[in-house]
Amino acid sequence: MKILYTFLFAFSCSVLFSQTDSRLYDIINGISAERIENDITALTNFGTRHTLSDTISQTRGIGAARRWIKSEFEKISSKCNDCLEVFYQKDLVKKGEGQRIVKDVWVVNVVAVQRGTKHPNRFIIMSGDIDSRVSDPNNFTSDSPGANDNASGMAGTIEAARVLSKYKFESSIIYVGLSGEEQGLYGGRGLAAHAKKEGWDIVGIINNDMIGNITGVDGVVSNRDFRIFSEPVPPTETEDQRRARRFYGGEVDGISRQLARYVHKTTKKYMPEMNPMLIYRLDRFGRGGHHRPFNDAGFAGIRIMEAHENYTQQHQDVRVENGIAYGDVLEHVNFDYAKKLTAVNAINLASIAWAPPAPTTVEIGGIVEPSAKLKWDKVNGAVGYKIYWRDTTSPTWDNSKYVGNVTEFTLNGIVIDNFLFGIASIGKDGHESPVTFPNKVFR
Repeated sequence: MKILYTFLFAFSCSVLFSQTDSRLYDIINGISAERIENDITALTNFGTRHTLSDTISQTRGIGAARRWIKSEFEKISSKCNDCLEVFYQKDLVKKGEGQRIVKDVWVVNVVAVQRGTKHPNRFIIMSGDIDSRVSDPNNFTSDSPGANDNASGMAGTIEAARVLSKYKFESSIIYVGLSGEEQGLYGGRGLAAHAKKEGWDIVGIINNDMIGNITGVDGVVSNRDFRIFSEPVPPTETEDQRRARRFYGGEVDGISRQLARYVHKTTKKYMPEMNPMLIYRLDRFGRGGHHRPFNDAGFAGIRIMEAHENYTQQHQDVRVENGIAYGDVLEHVNFDYAKKLTAVNAINLASIAWAPPAPTTVEIGGIVEPSAKLKWDKVNGAVGYKIYWRDTTSPTWDNSKYVGNVTEFTLNGIVIDNFLFGIASIGKDGHESPVTFPNKVFR
């Protein structure tokens, strides 16, 4: 009888963890292209949102824009029994600290925290940028609508807050508008430092920068493709960790890369019509985004953005030249596409916030044996664990085995030399943590 119960429990768990959570489909359907369009329109109507622009006017400049964003977060909070903690996080940047800082300026981020019920100090972050620019990065007076770059990412962040604030999560979610991106990633740097100071346990940041364009300068048109940029390993790794990678592998298995794979997997499961593209690079070639300061601080961070850019609509004065209309204006934004990428963010925020934390320590062994052995620390709130493995050349975790509520397991017949491995925690509703790559070796 005991054997029968054990079999039935294992079977029920395997079925449970193979199913989808219908709430995530509700979240997808709850995202509104119309509300995103209204928010992008409102942001472009501030004329310019340059970091060094007017902060006094009620209708023009970055000051008016960030007050409007804060008021939107506060409206959302008022509809969920004050479920959001809304505040400014700011740092003074002095003239000359960078080539694009031509006068002293307060770089002000707008933060909204939705506290988790079980892990209130554990955070998954969604960000968009508040600021905009034209051709001259130091021109803070000319009109700079920044409709796609990056009112789209900011509007998506606000919309995600509207939808997800209707739910309760075990871990906390932060929705943030970051400033100073075009001047040198100052907003992200300030918030990452704030997170370090406050001791925030950050699972990662999903940075959204340009999520509204579907027509590429190369002629490609697609409302399904999008890119997920992630660095291979943290820049904060130690020399010992670097040396270990040489012998044990993991050159493409840092924490940011695991977050990117998580977003890829969740998207393919719940939004199979979308084509998430894992890009093995910190950002576009030689360029940067607001996830980078978090990476620099040792946190996981990725960038989600459109796959097909149009450079005539980025960092350009609004004009017509040789028959080409330049400028980042509202008419170039595809709001249905921005809705899709907002939904991608929302379901991943929810899935991570509903899941237990990932194991902190994962040990691996099995050298010169016909099996791979893994051990990991027990996670509070996990009802079980899943072992993942893949070919060393595969970008995704292609094989998995649910092993129950144990803290060690041997994969018989799986030779450690031929694969890469990881462990994810499983929660009661089947939601998984990001994968933890082995960080210790035993014999």
